[in-house]
Amino acid sequence: MPLSNQVVWLFLLALPIACISWTVTHEEVFREPREFCVRQSEGNPSPLCRKFFYLFTCEYCFSHYVTMLFLLITRYKLLYDDWRGYLVSLFSLVFVANFYIGAFGQVKLGVKKDRVEIKAIEHEVQAKQEANGPKLHTPAA
Repeated sequence: MPLSNQVVWLFLLALPIACISWTVTHEEVFREPREFCVRQSEGNPSPLCRKFFYLFTCEYCFSHYVTMLFLLITRYKLLYDDWRGYLVSLFSLVFVANFYIGAFGQVKLGVKKDRVEIKAIEHEVQAKQEANGPKLHTPAA
């Protein structure tokens, strides 16, 4: 595969890797299993078990495993046609996917901040309206 195609595949394959990693480690749909993994990663007496369960709570760590799964499915190799191509693609995909995750996290944080600010303004307006008392509408003569 030409290098230009390999680079396009790099940026395209990193998108679903980032999406899956973010969803499992952050979104509400996986909250219960994630909370179980957090409890196990913090309280299990076995260091091996703690590390295993931690993998499901960290998007960076989890993205390595998602990437390995995608490499098994797609057989994508970067720069080399042998095992080195898999190794280079593994770390390249993880890097790009985590760049996407970081960018998405910043956007999501900005949206959350905007929502909090809007809610604060709404409460302020409501408090001012309540302090001024109810407005009586007089019919026009």
